Amino acid sequence: MPVVRANGAQLYYELTGAGIPLLLIMGASGCGGVFDRFADVLAEECTVVTYDRRGNGRSPRPSSWDTTSAEEQADDAAALLDALGLAPAVVFGTSSGGIFALATVLHHPEAVRGAILHEPALFTLFDDPHEARTTVTRVVADGLQEGGPATAFERFIRLVATDANWERLDPRVRQRMLASAGTYFEKEVGRFDTYLPEDQTLAGITTPVQILVSEGSIPYFAQAAERLAQRMGIQTTRTSGTHFAYLDHPDELAQTVRPFLNQVSSCQ
Repeated sequence: MPVVRANGAQLYYELTGAGIPLLLIMGASGCGGVFDRFADVLAEECTVVTYDRRGNGRSPRPSSWDTTSAEEQADDAAALLDALGLAPAVVFGTSSGGIFALATVLHHPEAVRGAILHEPALFTLFDDPHEARTTVTRVVADGLQEGGPATAFERFIRLVATDANWERLDPRVRQRMLASAGTYFEKEVGRFDTYLPEDQTLAGITTPVQILVSEGSIPYFAQAAERLAQRMGIQTTRTSGTHFAYLDHPDELAQTVRPFLNQVSSCQ
């Protein structure tokens, strides 16, 4: 089983393809296997790295690990790239993974040649952050009461990804996601809600960044993406699919990011 030690954590990873290095960072569940279809599409032109974030999937919880932060997740991503000898890479992050990708740009610019932020879950940029968190909390609470952490986590993913995408997942990936539900509820949930770099910091980013919004996603994510793009002085890019576009529209998502990948590749 391919595992490397990075930033004090044992991280399971998979490599596929050849070309410009591309690291895919998953949000809630932290399971790199969610990206399998998307990774396969891009493997002909990229060296695609997927990994299970610390404490998720096949990456065990580090001993004495109490909580996490966007900065710690960014440190993990940069350390993984360094251990694999693939820095600088393009970093693709989705949902809270988009937060981690942004933090990697800010804290490890030497490791990132470009970043793609797909619907980063920046709660403070939602129209009504309290309403969004209340909705999630209600779904989770009902699931916990009826079936425990695994049931609660499944209902959360069905909420943000749709029932169809949950069913579309490889059963083995679903099983790993549910087995790691405790990491989400005990170590991650709520830890990134207030993350938002200062406007001056965002405007000063020189690393190429693309911000994606899925056409069929939840409005919260478009709100955050548009406001982040405004702060960075760039435009958002629309793509097909839902919040899990890499699962329900992998070919279209790949087509959307190819011009950006070609751009940052030619700049090296």
